[in-house]
Amino acid sequence: MADRDAETRKDDLRTGTPFWVRTPNSTVSQERSLNVDHVEVIVIGTGISGALVAEALTAQGRSVLVLDRRPPVRGSTPASTAMIQHEIDVPLTKLQRQIGADKANAAWRRSVKAVNDLVDLVERLRIDCAMARKPALYLTGDQMGKRALKAEAEARRAIGIEAEYLNATDLANEYQMNRTGAIRSVASASANPAQLTAGLLAQAMQRGARVISPIEITDMAELPGGIALATRQGEVVTADHAVFCTGYEFLPQMKTSTHHVTSTWALASRPLTRLPDWMKQTIVWEASDPYLYFRTDDAGRIIAGGEDEDAAAANSDPDKLVRKATIIARKLHDLTGVDIGRPAYSWSAPFSVTKDGLPIIDTVPGFTRIHTIMGFGGNGITFSMIGAQIVAAKIAGRSDPDRAIFRFR
Repeated sequence: MADRDAETRKDDLRTGTPFWVRTPNSTVSQERSLNVDHVEVIVIGTGISGALVAEALTAQGRSVLVLDRRPPVRGSTPASTAMIQHEIDVPLTKLQRQIGADKANAAWRRSVKAVNDLVDLVERLRIDCAMARKPALYLTGDQMGKRALKAEAEARRAIGIEAEYLNATDLANEYQMNRTGAIRSVASASANPAQLTAGLLAQAMQRGARVISPIEITDMAELPGGIALATRQGEVVTADHAVFCTGYEFLPQMKTSTHHVTSTWALASRPLTRLPDWMKQTIVWEASDPYLYFRTDDAGRIIAGGEDEDAAAANSDPDKLVRKATIIARKLHDLTGVDIGRPAYSWSAPFSVTKDGLPIIDTVPGFTRIHTIMGFGGNGITFSMIGAQIVAAKIAGRSDPDRAIFRFR
């Protein structure tokens, strides 16, 4: 009984802390003094988008400075459940109606490519972050029934994206879940997001990048042939380009009616020993609002989330965190029959979404050398990969074929 009580006390201390920050190699050492005159590119933000941008730019041989007002990898990235999906929050059939078939098809294809490119990058750099390719199940829910999901699967196949529709019998036989249907797809993955980000930053640092925090940027200006950033400490640093990778903490110049900040909740169970075999290898989410999503890690923990609310500050309520974690655990049990008991970890975070589900990857209005990557929705890691590719190409003077799809809007 004493051991169980001790574990309960530990759980109390963990509540509100993302599981990933408790894992080894989840951050990097940083410098604390700016002491820099000029670099080619300043990256603001040490989350997944900043790390991917820094890796891409240092791979080009550029001098890079990475700044953050928090310690490295301690912003919104560790709050991710790291379901690295090619499936965009807005279904292909709906996105085709919203922005046109050509742009929607290109966005979905690019998302598939980004997942594959990221997995290949991690393998090439040998980053130890539990990266694994996994199939995904998209279940019917209150937003899309079986007819809509059948049409969605057909639309994906029509543009070359693999998608298999499963009926209720298939789903019950293979996954023991009671839903009217699902789409099974293959181009997704999962990872430890903190270890992934730290590994990318470490690679950039090996190539000469410097990571400095805490440094808060308070002003910016464009100069002939470059940019200048001012810090809260009154320092000024110059560069050829700057890239703001600050997640939901977007620049005032990027405010738009098509983008807003919302709140989400997540949990991690203790390692479980009697999980169904399919659950160990599959990512699951549903066509509902709010929706449930879950996957497992190598130790047998279930990582689950959902219950999103369109309220930027809702995630700061500790009582709501307890309620939301309870709801997520109950929904998981109702769907799969797996009872996780009391979550070992539960946490909440703000994140940014757009009406079309697509990120904003563009230069900041009024500037030509200051760029930003924002508006990730439920595809933060996938969209960060796209953002790094587009921004790195632009800084190198190359054109990315999909750049216009993700412009500021």
